Amino acid sequence: MLIREEFSRERVEELIREARRQGPFHALSHDEREATRHEFLLRHTQGEDLWVFGYGSLLWNPAFHYVDCQPARLFGYRRRFCLQSSIGRGSKEKPGLMLALDRGGSCNGRAFRIETKKIESETEILWMREMISGSYDAKKVRMKLPHKTVSGLTFIMNRQHPRYIEKMDMDTTARLLATGEGHLGTCRDYLMNTIAHLEEMDVKDKYLHQLASKVQEIDFAM
Repeated sequence: MLIREEFSRERVEELIREARRQGPFHALSHDEREATRHEFLLRHTQGEDLWVFGYGSLLWNPAFHYVDCQPARLFGYRRRFCLQSSIGRGSKEKPGLMLALDRGGSCNGRAFRIETKKIESETEILWMREMISGSYDAKKVRMKLPHKTVSGLTFIMNRQHPRYIEKMDMDTTARLLATGEGHLGTCRDYLMNTIAHLEEMDVKDKYLHQLASKVQEIDFAM
């Protein structure tokens, strides 16, 4: 589990150094990362709480403080394992894949509401969690909650990033999920946790279930 105390400038820089010891690793500097955060906050309406859409590990381990959490649906983007991972849940020896929001379709997840007075502190945590390498773009989006539609923040795939995978078949994706592992754990657990927390919301993601079945087939074959 990630805890907010681990998200500091010093810890982020340490993670980047560790990743680069294994090979080339594209990362944003502290100033570059902060510039993207300030750019997003300029687009946020001052005095309003901030809704954040979560679709992967944010579902069960957000690590930032929030005052409300509701089921949400985002249109125009879909959940996909399209980000190569060499830190976190991947390594040089056991590379993995992470979920991102890629173009097309729609996605069910959770919306977390950060109260106005904590937007500054909690987005600092969020940016150190999500924007170490610049693999995502912070985007202002509309998300549908059970009783209303709100605008807020989510992180979508940066298709120009060197670790973006435009196309990968399901079998190859499943093999990487079956073997990928890093200091945060395995890709397999990441997949199963995402499925479990979506099912708590009565959401069945066909794509994730197909991958889980293939991962289990790989386990059986081994």
